[in-house]
Amino acid sequence: QFEVMSTTKQLKVRNIELSNAGVYTCQYGSRKVHTSLHVFKLTVSLDGHFLQNEVPELTLMHNSPDPKPDLNITLFNSNNNIVTPETENKFPQKGVLNLKKLEATDSGTWVCHVHSDSPLINQNISFAVKVLGFQNPDMERKYATVDSTVILSWPLNFQKIKWNKGFIGQLKWKQQESAEAHELLDFIVTTLGEQHETKKYSHFLFEIPERKPESTIQVKLPKVHFNHSGQYQCQLSYKGRHVQSNIELVVMKVSANPDGPLSRGAKMTLICQVSGPLPPNAHLCWEHVNGTQMDIKNSKQHEVKLEVNISAAGLWSCHLIEDNDRKISLHYHVEEAPLWINYVVTGASVGGSVLVFALVCLCIISSISWRRRRQRAKRMAQARQHLLENKTCQCQQ
Repeated sequence: QFEVMSTTKQLKVRNIELSNAGVYTCQYGSRKVHTSLHVFKLTVSLDGHFLQNEVPELTLMHNSPDPKPDLNITLFNSNNNIVTPETENKFPQKGVLNLKKLEATDSGTWVCHVHSDSPLINQNISFAVKVLGFQNPDMERKYATVDSTVILSWPLNFQKIKWNKGFIGQLKWKQQESAEAHELLDFIVTTLGEQHETKKYSHFLFEIPERKPESTIQVKLPKVHFNHSGQYQCQLSYKGRHVQSNIELVVMKVSANPDGPLSRGAKMTLICQVSGPLPPNAHLCWEHVNGTQMDIKNSKQHEVKLEVNISAAGLWSCHLIEDNDRKISLHYHVEEAPLWINYVVTGASVGGSVLVFALVCLCIISSISWRRRRQRAKRMAQARQHLLENKTCQCQQ
């Protein structure tokens, strides 16, 4: 482990360990020169390979000759920004630092700077941090209209950080938070960075695009249905640990009651509905295209269904607005009934009124006739009863 360089009289120490720390003395004749060797050892939890949202633990061990130095530790991340530990515990010849949750952008070379005034120490210890995860880790909300085409994407960062270990993952979908989750596909990434996907759920109409960005999990809904809404969860698994990223799909549909041309003087109800709860900063809005301000109707907070009663034909639009930004719009064209249909409707209304009046009159006449027949039958029954009781009936001339 020790070697003296014959030409320069230097002492070379290979594979330094903590136990190599101490005071080294070089003696030449009556002269002596002393040199203190301080040895530091930095270890990173999980061998520096983390998933998103995991908390790394750094352990700095040191061995120094007396007097022991008072060390100050400063951490710099891959962007050369100072990182403040969440907790820091100091023990004799040992310090443990717990950092904040990691993000995918934290991957890179970090530096631990060790400083002491007496004795003077300025030492930089670099170490690698690799964070496997999603480039869009936060919950993402995506809006779509019925019958439209939607592509859901989860870009990964394993190519950027040159992740040389294999891992697996899966994509699940559930319509509601408490509903059962269905596995749409699973995927595997090999140690060579090759990505392979397999469809699992056959009762759901979706496709895996052949051409997609590198290091991306992607599904395509070629024709969105109203019940395609819900949470899509993409999960990575590595050595029994997991991290996931969710996309919430909200679907909009419009309908009319009654469904058909709008006759003159008639009314129609237009219905706009979204499949899931909206954030507080979002609402629905019905608008008559090229209409007046009076034709605009907004939903209340947290309303997922908005109805508007109309009497004017034309193009009506329902907008989903979030922070004054129109996310999606869906149009409904209300046709005006032809003129002859209006005449037919008017004639039918008049004819119906006449028919109702005739039926009422017929009912009254039938009721009077039925009452007279009943009274006549009652009198004849009484006469028969009198004859049976041997009563005579005197007739006046």
